[in-house]
Amino acid sequence: MNPFEIPKTGATADWLIFIVMLLALGIPIFLFTLWLFLVRKPGKKRRRRHKHRRHRRVNPTLAEKGGLPPVRDKNEPPPGP
Repeated sequence: MNPFEIPKTGATADWLIFIVMLLALGIPIFLFTLWLFLVRKPGKKRRRRHKHRRHRRVNPTLAEKGGLPPVRDKNEPPPGP
């Protein structure tokens, strides 16, 4: 019997598959954690965004006032200086 032969059945094969799967999941998680704490540069901390209060506008739009003014007569001159 070859000592380097991989068992194909039995409890030893189950444990071998379990260890391979554990390493397949554990190594990437370990490398990501290592990168997260040692390699990555600390970035700017995010600031909180403050909600802006709604003010009354000094010059409201036509929609806020209620629409356009009525149509002017063609014979009447425009108001103003």
